[in-house]
Amino acid sequence: MPVAFVLKGYPRLSETFIAQEIRALEARGLDIRIVSLRHPTERDVHPVHREIKAPILYLPEYLYHAPLRVLRGLAAARKKPGWKGALRAFFRDLARDPTPNRVRRFGQAAVLANEIWPEVTALHAHFIHTPASVARYAAMLLGLKWTVSAHAKDIWTTPDWEKREKLADCDWAVTCSRAARENLVTLAAPSKVDLVYHGLDLSRFPVHRAAMSVRDGSDPNDPVVILTVARAVEKKGHDVTIDALAKLPRDLYWRWVQIGGGPLKDSLKRRAARAGIADRIQWIGSRPQEFVTAQYRAADLFVLASKVARDGDRDGLPNVLMEAQSQGVACIATRVSGVPELIEDGTSGVLVAPEDPESLARALEALIRNPSQRAAFGKSGERLVRERFSSDAGIDVLALKFGIAARAVTRAAQVG
Repeated sequence: MPVAFVLKGYPRLSETFIAQEIRALEARGLDIRIVSLRHPTERDVHPVHREIKAPILYLPEYLYHAPLRVLRGLAAARKKPGWKGALRAFFRDLARDPTPNRVRRFGQAAVLANEIWPEVTALHAHFIHTPASVARYAAMLLGLKWTVSAHAKDIWTTPDWEKREKLADCDWAVTCSRAARENLVTLAAPSKVDLVYHGLDLSRFPVHRAAMSVRDGSDPNDPVVILTVARAVEKKGHDVTIDALAKLPRDLYWRWVQIGGGPLKDSLKRRAARAGIADRIQWIGSRPQEFVTAQYRAADLFVLASKVARDGDRDGLPNVLMEAQSQGVACIATRVSGVPELIEDGTSGVLVAPEDPESLARALEALIRNPSQRAAFGKSGERLVRERFSSDAGIDVLALKFGIAARAVTRAAQVG
């Protein structure tokens, strides 16, 4: 029974966890169709995107871009049995959120309800904010059940009234950290929301055994390589990382490699220049997985200074930390959201307080100077990821929820 996955954009380099999930569920036998609220903005894709077989329906990102599609969708929606209920829900939402974005989501839902593959039996939204709005309105119009995966920004920046009503309407919900689930179960029955870690498809991150790095920051011709893979947005704390790096002793030699796009990159470059460390930083844009994996393997240390942004946005459980650890790289991160569920401070890495450049600088200096400690943290972190954070466990849960395993058992019983 085909399920349409409603995504904000597809494909996106920063959302490998979604592509990984879709590919794994396809391999288990789920018939998936992809609905994207916008066209891709990046030319590169990850290998997993090339393996996904699902057809894609792109909705008009802005309604004025495709007025005829929108008018046809609304005209068809008026004839559907769920029209009145969907319209009431939309106007209730619009009264509390009178924005163009709200109108756009209802228009996109009408287009989706009109153009959806007729054999689709359910909708599944990735993110509880705008994709869930489109999925909810469309499901009402079509009389279908819908489900949702909630992640990070969508949880912390969506008002409680909206999350409460969506959780009441959906068939089930999953989220990817204990911290996120604790937030959602204050608004819904605990049985409605399950914790499902994304984990890693470890077949894409095979064990990497390299000679232990002996770099200790003493050689200007062989500096310690510090890596960050994250978009240049407020919640990733790149400003804190720059401030911490600027506090390191001048005779300690390091190079920071930052991979990822994002709107704050220019302002961060200016910040680094003012701090006098611009010549030690390599800014790299978004890159496909093969390139990023090679950078993990070349790095001595991984740092991610996540923090809570001014609008409440924050990380969930960043996949990049799992990826780095899977390659045996020691990690320094912050005690934000789901990060402590992955990194055990002093055992499999180092955790510091968010927005504390002094503490981050001390942690950086200690590990730059101590290659054996980096190796120990890297080994422990790799073991933890491979033992506890394989994506297989989460896919097993989702397969059951989508009914794949149940059908398999039924077929086995019939054959027997």
